[in-house]
Order: sequence, then structure tokens, then C-alpha cells
Amino acid sequence: MKSAEIREAFLRFFEEKGHTRVASSSLIPANDPTLLFTNAGMNQFKDCFLGLEKRAYTRATTSQKCVRAGGKHNDLENVGYTARHHTFFEMLGNFSFGDYFKRDAIRYAWEFLTSPQWLNLPAEKLWVTVYASDDEAYDIWTQEVGVPAERMVRIGDNKGAPYASDNFWAMGDTGPCGPCTEIFFDHGEHIWGGPPGSPEEDGDRYIEIWNNVFMQFNRTADGVLHPLPAPSVDTGMGLERISAVLQHVHSNYEIDLFQNLLQASADAIGCANDGAPSLKVVADHIRSCGFLIADGVTPSNEGRGYVLRRIVRRACRHGNKLGAKGSFFHKIVAALAAEMGEAYPELREQRAHIERVLKTEEEQFAKTLEQGLKILEQDLAELKGSVIPGDVVFKLYDTYGFPVDLTGDIARERELSIDEDGFEREMQAQRERARSASAFGLDYNSLVKVDADTLFTGYEDTFGQGQVVALFKDGAAVAQLQEGEEGVVVLDRTPFYAESGGQVGDCGYLSDASGVRFDVRDTTKAGGAYLHHGVVGEGSLRVGQALEAQVDGSVRGATALNHSATHLLHAALRQVLGEHVQQKGSLVDSQRLRFDFSHFEAIKPEQLKALEALVNAEIRKNAAVETEVTDIETAKRKGAMALFGEKYGDSVRVLSMGDFSVELCGGIHAKRTGDIGLLKIISEGGVAAGVRRIEAVTGVGALDYLNAAEEQLKEAAALVKGSRDNLLDKLAGVLERNRQLEKELEQLKAKAASAAGDDLAGAAIEVAGVKVLASRLDGVDGKALLALVDQLKNKLGSAVILLGGEFDGKVVLVAGVTQDLTAKLKAGELMRQAAAVVGGKGGGRPDMAQGGGVDAGKLGEALALVEPFVAAAF
Repeated sequence: MKSAEIREAFLRFFEEKGHTRVASSSLIPANDPTLLFTNAGMNQFKDCFLGLEKRAYTRATTSQKCVRAGGKHNDLENVGYTARHHTFFEMLGNFSFGDYFKRDAIRYAWEFLTSPQWLNLPAEKLWVTVYASDDEAYDIWTQEVGVPAERMVRIGDNKGAPYASDNFWAMGDTGPCGPCTEIFFDHGEHIWGGPPGSPEEDGDRYIEIWNNVFMQFNRTADGVLHPLPAPSVDTGMGLERISAVLQHVHSNYEIDLFQNLLQASADAIGCANDGAPSLKVVADHIRSCGFLIADGVTPSNEGRGYVLRRIVRRACRHGNKLGAKGSFFHKIVAALAAEMGEAYPELREQRAHIERVLKTEEEQFAKTLEQGLKILEQDLAELKGSVIPGDVVFKLYDTYGFPVDLTGDIARERELSIDEDGFEREMQAQRERARSASAFGLDYNSLVKVDADTLFTGYEDTFGQGQVVALFKDGAAVAQLQEGEEGVVVLDRTPFYAESGGQVGDCGYLSDASGVRFDVRDTTKAGGAYLHHGVVGEGSLRVGQALEAQVDGSVRGATALNHSATHLLHAALRQVLGEHVQQKGSLVDSQRLRFDFSHFEAIKPEQLKALEALVNAEIRKNAAVETEVTDIETAKRKGAMALFGEKYGDSVRVLSMGDFSVELCGGIHAKRTGDIGLLKIISEGGVAAGVRRIEAVTGVGALDYLNAAEEQLKEAAALVKGSRDNLLDKLAGVLERNRQLEKELEQLKAKAASAAGDDLAGAAIEVAGVKVLASRLDGVDGKALLALVDQLKNKLGSAVILLGGEFDGKVVLVAGVTQDLTAKLKAGELMRQAAAVVGGKGGGRPDMAQGGGVDAGKLGEALALVEPFVAAAF
């Protein structure tokens, strides 16, 4: 079976077992600060397991794209050198949210793997592990499924702590956890390795292909396991691993998914497709890079962008080792889109964008290598001994992206070596910093959990009634909130919009006839519950109380105008700049809108004008803003743009503005485009490699911005004694007059310097038969000092000169040596010494040098260096 067929068979099998097929989520985890990347199939369902979210289904199946290349889960350094490590892989999964448990999960796994209708694996080649104390799972396997005891292995706490086991899974130090059971495939006696739990288990003979996690406990901070009221199942099976088994190959790189990518990599590099580890690295890395960029990650020096940059550069380095000349990595994207674009259409849709990002990064890396070589040369020039220190190797690797093996190659050419142990210590320290800086220590029991859904009524109104179903203070559920206390109120229904899709949450107040008032400062979501954050202004609140909810209509209205304007702006950007433009984030409040999007260069002034013109033309059309609730596939057929990475349910809300903009959006909007009034772009700039940001104002905010600009224009006109009509002419006249005055000033300075030169020449003394002049001249800039030194050299004929002074709060220094003396005296060396005294730097040619500093109090000391400097040379 081909990999695509296996993927489809898995999903179809579990659909037949009542599971809902759910699309893969983005590699950027939605609203999850604990993860760098999506690294397991269960990530998108975490809130379901935590009880923070309820979905329309209790059984789900997915093929989830995953990346393990940074943070806690990092396989990067092993990729290319083992049979099964990847930076990108697909995890096939089936999940139960309080529905079926161990018995059904085990039976489903066995049926899919061994049934002739499905994968038809020989049962005698499968081994099973369970957690040592999980007798229930052991009995199901041996007594109901029929796995013989000799192929069953109990795994205890083999990682040095209670419940620290290969067969006990935990979401974190606290929160949902439970035992797991794993299925291994025996590749045969011809491959070295022992069964799981044996001393030889790290061999390649027995390979894990399936993992059933049974979430049946909640671990609290004291380490106690409490049974969950609704035990759940999380299953994972690596597509690449099971494909290798079914295609009768031992290495994942031999499966069909990789064959075309390996050949395309070899073609792009210009090398043989001979299974070299470096070729596997390139073929693997194009998958993670392509998918990460498609999901909105761009290379940068921090966070996810830094990991992407490391992967790209690692691929480039391995391509270079195979003989690649120039940029090659981006040329493989076409093969990736052809191979996986059917299952993941974003690869085809964003192919040009991915290629552009990779090509830019490749070119940048070429410059980085050149820079790293220069820095390495400097370090080698100062090296004492024959070993390059580990911290130097690490600095080149971590700061400049300079590959360690390249540093080693250069070292060998110079008959040097590198301190590999020192480098590894630095690497380990970096890993520890990364672990300590991550948010994996989150206490899941501290999250607000509400076993209720809130009905949102805010599309129709800004006023409504609701009943308090829960109250929280400091994250803990309480029965009451007293006057002056901050907390969270959850209602059974509310007109308050909860922050999502870039739109901020509503503010306003909750009240009742008795005078109770709760000032709502923000509104957010926890699963299906709407959380009203604020403070009790008067009276007290209790669970079960009926309240009136009033949204601040003016803030809501201004926010809605800005939100609608972002949709028009998005559509206009795609018309003006191209279809490659994708939204990369937004923030919409009552003051302004901010819109981030993919684009690789600054927007030209004429393009900004075109954007404004397009949007304002649509505003003037006053088209109705229409919404329709439908299923996702129908919405896509209507041309609705979906934000990739957003979670969409079975029903989606399609928002249309005439035939200009059609998007999926759950936000609050204007009734007609004309309500926006006017859009004015106030800034445009870059926020990351390949990501631009536009900020704009609408409605009253746009009028206020234009009125303020008008006032500034009037003030500027008054300053030059003009009017708005002749301001440009007046400014041109002022600038021309300034140029004339600057020219006259330069002429006066030259005359003054010439006069000063005559006086200074007479102050020169002789040292060892050489004329020496050192003098302080405050208020003279560096340009004038240079001219004066040139003049003095001509007057004195043979001399060493150092002039300095304070100018604009800084020390300015110029040194000169006549040509006949430069064999013994260098102006650059004199300058380096003098500038160091005043806390600065300097240098230059043997006959002329410049420098400066910050400590004018030591200027005399610096000038006094000249005499001993000359004397020492003779």
C-alpha cells in the first residue's frame, strides 16, 4: 500500500467506527503557550481532554502533521543518520472524549492492524507493552484479543521517578495522565535488537508502530492521581513507520513518500541519489520547512522562526557537502507540492510563497557563511595553542549559524582541532535554558474550567439578560463575589463578544434592579463558556443570580467598523500585491486596526495609495455586509477565504461584502460598508522576514487623524509665514536659504582654520629632530580639523600632528604624519592610542587618521601622547 492509501484507510476505518474525521490543525498550536510546534495528534484536542471545550462529537480521527525540531521535543540532530527520525512526520490518530475506553481502543487497534480487510499484518510479528500495574489492559490483550504472554511486556517506572515510564503518559507535571499500551512490529532476526524492556531494546528490530494512551487520572501538584470522571483515549501511529512496514522496507526513507523527494533533492543539488545521509537530511527538511512556511512561520532570530532558520541552514549545509552550487533548496518545493499537495492543499496554494521564502533565506545564509569565516579568521589569529575553544565554536554555530562540521574542516586544514567537549557543554547549557524558558511547567489544574456553554446573542443586540452559572476569583470557583473584588462571571447567555479572530473582547457592565453592578473590562472564551473579566462595583454577585448585560455600544461600534475594514483591506492587498498575500495576524479594537500579512518587500507609496483607493471605493458602494452559516465545504465553494490554522467547527459563518470580500469570520461587523465612512493607512512596515504590517484608522478615528494632520499643516505654514496653498514654495525657499548659509559657514570655517593654521604652525616643537604639534581646538568639527591638519602638514613640511577638541558633546580627534615619516610613524597607530584615552576608537591610513571619544576631561592626556610616541620611534 502507498502512504496515501494507508492514510485514507486509517481515517475511513475509524469513520466506520463512528469517529468524525477532523482536518489536521496548523503546526502553530492555536492558543497554546506550552508548545513551540504541534508535535502530536492530540494537541488540537487538548482543551477537550482538559474539559475546557466541548465539541459536537465524542470520537475523532485525524492525520496530523507534526514537527519535532525545537524545544522539549527535538529530533533535529538525529535526522538523516537514523532510519526513523524526522523533523516532520504525520501522526494518524483516533480519540475518545469520555466515550469508549481501553477495551474498544485495544480492539480497534488490533482489528485495523491485523484484519485482512485492512492492513493484514501477521499477528505473530506484533509485540505489546503495557504499564506494569495496568492489569486491565493486560487482561484485555491476553484473554480477549489473544496475544500470547510471551509477546506481552510489562514496563514499570524505568525513568527514575514514580509514573516516569515509557508506558505512562502525562500532559505535564500536573493535569490529565494515564498508562499507555504500545504495539511493536518485529522486523526479523536479520536486524539487531531486542524486544521492548530488554537490554537490546534500542536496536532496530522491534519498532513501535502504535501507542494507545488511556487518560484516566488527573495529577495534582502534590503528585496524587485522581480518577477522571470521563476517561479518554489518545492514539497515535506514525504514518512513515507503518508505511515502511507495509512496503517491506526497513528505513522510513525508503518509502514512497520519500522516493520522489530524494530524487528531486539529488537533481537540485546535482549529485547522485545514492542514499547519502546528507541527501536524507535535505529530503526530510524540505517537508518541515515547506509546511512551517505554509502555516505562517518565517525565518527569524527567535522562537519558531529561529528553529525554521536552523532547519533551512542545516539543509543548505548538507547540500553544500554534496556539492551544491548556489541556491538549490527552494527548487525542491515543486516536488513536495506534487507529492503531498493532494492531502495538504496549502502546499500547492502557497508554493510560490514557500519558494520565495526559502530562496531569500538561502541567499542570506550564503552571506552569513562569509561573515562567519571572517569572524573565525579573527579568532584563529588570536588563538593560543592548537585547539579552538568550545565557546568559540558555539558562538559561531549559535549566533552566526556557522556549521560545527565546517569549523572542524577549517581547523583540520590549519592542523588544529576543536574542543568538542566544550562545545557540547555550551550546547547542553543552551538546551537547559530553552527548557527552563519554556512553559511546560503549566499547572493545568489552575485553568478555569466551566462545565457549561454560553449562548452568544451579540450578533443581534448589545443588551440582554443572563443567569450566572459560575463565578471565579483568582482562577478558583467561588459561590459569591463581593463588592470591590476582581473576578470572572460566566452567564448562560450574553451579548458580550469574546476575544477571538483578532477582535478584542467587549467591555460594559452587568447589573440588576437591586443596584448590583459588575464592570466588565474584557471578555474571553474557555471552551464554549464566555468569561466576563472585571470587578464588582456595587453589591455582590452569586451563582444563579439573574443579571442584565449591557455592552458598551460606542466601543463595540467603532471596533466593528475596524474589523470590517480589515476584510476590505485583505481583499485589496491581494488585488494590488498578488494572491500570495496571506493574513498572518490582526488586532482590531475601537481605536485602530492592525493587519499583518505575507509579502517580501516594503509597499511602494503608489501601492499604498492604490490600496486606500480600492478600500474607500468599496466603502462608497455601501454594499450590505451579509452573513450566512453553512458547512466548511460549501463555504469554500463560495470562495470564502479561511485563515489557515484557525479552528473551524462543523458550521462556519461566511461574511460577504458585495462581491469584493468573502471570508470566514465569527466577529462583529458593520451593517453596510458605507458605515465605515473612510479608511486611512497611517503606517506600513516589516515585523519579520516576509511579514509586513499595516495600521489604519476608520470612521471618526480617520477624521480625527486627518484633522490633526490639517492642524499640523497650518502650524507648519505659520512657522514659515505662509499658508496651506504656498507652504511647499515657502519650505523650498527656507531650504535653499539654509543651503546658502551652510555654504557660507563652511567658507568662514575654512578661513578661520587657515588663520588658526598660521598661528598653530608657530607652536610646533622638535622631538628627536621631528616637528611635533599637539593642540586643542573646541567647537570645530571633524571635517574642519581634517582640512587644518592637511594645511599644517604643508606648512611644516615634515611633522607629526594631533588635533582634538570637543564638538557637540563629543571628542573629535585627527592625526597626521607627513609622507617622509610614515615608514617609522603611523597616524593610525597614534590615533588608536589617543582615542582609547578619551574612551573611544579610531584609526586610518599611515598619513592620516580620525577618531573620537566621550571623555573630554582626558583630552589633554590624549594630546600629551604625541611627544613620547615620536620619541619612542627614534
